[in-house]
Amino acid sequence: MKALVLSALAVGMLSACAHKQSTSQTNDSATNCTENAKDGVEKTDSITGATIKTFNVAGVDIDMVKVDGGQFKMGATPEQGTKDPDPDEKNIHNVTISTFYLGKYEVTQKLWTAVMGNNPSVYTNDNAPVEMVSWEDCETFINKLNSISKLNFRMPTEAEWEFAARGGVKSKNYKYSGSNKLDEVGWYIEATTDDEIEGEPHEVGLKKPNEIGIYDMSGNVWEWCQDWYRDQYEGDNLTDPLVTEPNNLRARCFRGGSWYGNSARYCRTANRSGNFPDYKSHVGGLRLAINDK
Repeated sequence: MKALVLSALAVGMLSACAHKQSTSQTNDSATNCTENAKDGVEKTDSITGATIKTFNVAGVDIDMVKVDGGQFKMGATPEQGTKDPDPDEKNIHNVTISTFYLGKYEVTQKLWTAVMGNNPSVYTNDNAPVEMVSWEDCETFINKLNSISKLNFRMPTEAEWEFAARGGVKSKNYKYSGSNKLDEVGWYIEATTDDEIEGEPHEVGLKKPNEIGIYDMSGNVWEWCQDWYRDQYEGDNLTDPLVTEPNNLRARCFRGGSWYGNSARYCRTANRSGNFPDYKSHVGGLRLAINDK
């Protein structure tokens, strides 16, 4: 399975972190700092025009972008090119997605620490995405976040993720999330050997957003999704699909590419990957979703 190569990429860099910062929030402080987040505060983003609902949980604002429902073609559509797509992308199929909210940014280390009382990241920076978190870790984080907030955050489905990455109903059919030029919207490294790879995850929101005002869906860190991974799409004309049963691969979906060791082809909106639910790496994080009420 192609995604398991990520494990090998991760091993070599774990000793490279030279700038750990201290974090000292506790589980108790997360509970004590929590405000009533249930209703959120809705506003229109002055730059992108996106509808954003902000929830304050454990003293940290969580900006969620409204993704209006619609239809799209999922998979290796023409703008993805003829050489880049992998076999697991090639069954192009029609999908209908209901309206939902998706994180404007990847989950930051600041939010993770406020909720969990620890920061597992290799490269510590409050405003950078949390990393070194498995799918199972993300489920634990979300359960605690929901317990504190009395809300129902979750990971996006793989189909929701791709719909939003493509720009939703405002899609301009870009190859990457928000542009045909990856440098405009994503952090990544083109490298041929481990010796050429330098850098670290970047603070969220520094590149251009995509068509619906969401940042960093191409590059920076891979993002876990709810679904079990399948190495071939199944079905057509689907509505809000979610793969709820594992197959022999027993992997969860991983989307978006990352800053480390991933060429541009892995940062395309249609690119798919997966890994074991307990796998964790300095290239893997998450983004929150929540249903539209």
